[in-house]
Amino acid sequence: MGSKAKKKGSAAEDILETLGDFTSKENWDKFFTLRADSFEWYAEWPHLRDPLLSLLRTLAHPLPLPLLVPACGNSRLSEHLYDAGHTAITNVDFSKVVISDMLRRNVRDRPLMRWRVMDITAMQFEDESFIAVIDKGGLDALMEPELGPKLGNQYLSEVKRVLKPGGKFVCLTLAESHVLNLLFSKFRLGWKMSVDAIPLKSSGKPSLETFMVVVEKELSTVVHQITSLLHNSSLNCNSKQVSGFTEALQNENLIREKYSSDSGLLYSVEDLQEDLLKLSQGRRLQITLGGPGCSTFSYRAVILDAEELADPFIYHCGIFIVPKIRAREWLFYSEEGQWMVVRSSKAARLIMVFLDASHSDTSMEEIQDLSLLVTPLAPAENETGAQIPFMMASEGLKERNIIHKVTSSLTGSIIVEDVIYENVDSEVNCIFPSRELVFRRLVFERAANLVQSEALLKDEPLPRKLVSETGRKKNNASSKSRKSGSQRHNAGASNQLTVYHGYVASSYHTGIISGFMLISSYMETVASSGKMVKAVIIGLGAGLLPMFLHGCVPFLEIETVELDPVIVDIAKDYFSFMEDERLKVHIADGIQFVQEIDNSGVAQIHGKINDRSYTESPLNESSTVSHAGVELTKVDIIIVDVDSSDPSSGLTCPAPDFLDEFFLETVKDKLSENGLFVVNLVSRSQAIKDMALSKMKKVFSHLFCLQLDEDVNEVHFALKSESCIEDNCFSEASIKLHKLLEFKHPEIGQNIINATKKIRRLK
Repeated sequence: MGSKAKKKGSAAEDILETLGDFTSKENWDKFFTLRADSFEWYAEWPHLRDPLLSLLRTLAHPLPLPLLVPACGNSRLSEHLYDAGHTAITNVDFSKVVISDMLRRNVRDRPLMRWRVMDITAMQFEDESFIAVIDKGGLDALMEPELGPKLGNQYLSEVKRVLKPGGKFVCLTLAESHVLNLLFSKFRLGWKMSVDAIPLKSSGKPSLETFMVVVEKELSTVVHQITSLLHNSSLNCNSKQVSGFTEALQNENLIREKYSSDSGLLYSVEDLQEDLLKLSQGRRLQITLGGPGCSTFSYRAVILDAEELADPFIYHCGIFIVPKIRAREWLFYSEEGQWMVVRSSKAARLIMVFLDASHSDTSMEEIQDLSLLVTPLAPAENETGAQIPFMMASEGLKERNIIHKVTSSLTGSIIVEDVIYENVDSEVNCIFPSRELVFRRLVFERAANLVQSEALLKDEPLPRKLVSETGRKKNNASSKSRKSGSQRHNAGASNQLTVYHGYVASSYHTGIISGFMLISSYMETVASSGKMVKAVIIGLGAGLLPMFLHGCVPFLEIETVELDPVIVDIAKDYFSFMEDERLKVHIADGIQFVQEIDNSGVAQIHGKINDRSYTESPLNESSTVSHAGVELTKVDIIIVDVDSSDPSSGLTCPAPDFLDEFFLETVKDKLSENGLFVVNLVSRSQAIKDMALSKMKKVFSHLFCLQLDEDVNEVHFALKSESCIEDNCFSEASIKLHKLLEFKHPEIGQNIINATKKIRRLK
């Protein structure tokens, strides 16, 4: 404030030299001792009277209005307001000298006026004590280069705290850029703001204009544009000051416009402090927590107030921690998924905190400062003082051992891991009841927590009967890597853990096979004639589905298509995938593979190369390969089981291109008359599921669905034939399917038959 006054060339300039640091109480005591008479830095009462009194008349509060004048100094502003009828004025200043002088000067003539020695950055008033705070130069004085931003921030936080809802903060300022930057940003959310210039009636033309910034407390997170009441004709000031102010105002309104249109912007707790005291039905806010000077770590978080506040909540407020590996899952990444978490948490307010790379290898004990950061975010309605529960996304694992990790240019980071679950299904224990069960999983980090494939491991020598003579040496070599990753799990001296292909651990694999019930009569006819049912599976994964089908459907010829050669290597090296005359794998684009199935019966697709030097252009008929184009008549079964490279879209499986109408038409064209199309659909969004269904309805007349895994995973089936199996024939068709399949364990077959009972026709 002093530096601005000096620019005016006032007679007090010599006295101002005594101040030096405008944030020093001692300096101000010295100044007020030297200058006991009233001193106006800028904008005297004749200029302020009309705009101030008009503004105070707009306040919806019983008279007298409780007003606060911070950093009052020895200005006569409070005296003029008192004489105009506003008698409930509290004046504060941290200088004992000036408060004593002002009290003596007003005690008789203005007995209701109160004077307090107080630091305006830490005021001892109750929350919401005043209907208006009138600052004449106080913020300007605090905003010195070294300590100004910190002190100014603390002061404005106090102003926000002591103002009543609907109250107004009036800031009379010279509007230097660093002051405006703080003022605009501090009152961005939940405050209505207007700016005006104080009209000057004196004949002299001072070099600087006084601006009046008025902000109204609204208790919301709405971002309003700043209303400008400036009129160029009334401005009587230095053009550089005006142009700087106008530019700052325009820039701030652009920022506010972006806030209003972008729900993804991060707010600070300071922005929302007042508004977070109460629950607001269906509110969702993204915030930042902690950081330098506040806590060891900083966090990104989302505050969600339940959509239905009338629900019987178990918790008033809960914290849900999302590990980095799961942060991009649709359930936690998308708004729709987050609301599902809120509903399942039974919390009136859920604060979802996302861990990132900075929290790597951090235990829950090491982020205990998080509890200090989230406690102020609990609603004030928590009168019982109940503790805030901490929840965390978990996989339910007792043990996890990564045995292989590789990065593919197509798929990204890929992990092969052996895990022991805390709980497993009873029918699995019946298969190997004598030991703790170990499962091998294939995980794509781009869709963390989506277990792409999962296999049960068993104690016995590696199976060799499917190994071709040309591939025997390679498979023996690759078995070493399987052995090194598995010996630690209760393996006998002469045995090692290897994948057991007589069991499908993934429920959606069971679901896919159960859909064969829809064409079981056709499959029975083909099998009894000694012919083969022909299937194409797009998406190899770990090769578990084709290997299981190869073992339990002896009359099935399977062509598997996989785009990424790295995946094929993993399937062979870590999941015991093997080819033979009935089971082939092709390195190709799945959509192009289906398109290239010629109606005359030839698919011009080439795949496996025995030395694994796969071609990058598998669709070229002249490519050098070990075997000719795949001879295919019309295909009886086409299965799409591929993940999406962008799980944040809400569609985890399949990739969106596989639901394109053109591809679906191509599938229908390539299917035999009794053909079956199967799509594994993974999404938590009902809207996305409905979209997928509508696209399939445009192409296929008969659609069926099997729902799995708590509404997340669905298997959709489509029949090409215009004539269709009737619902009352499902039971008979299930029995036919059961007879066609060959199982080593009856429990496995029963799971598939049980799944057929859940298949429903889609209207």
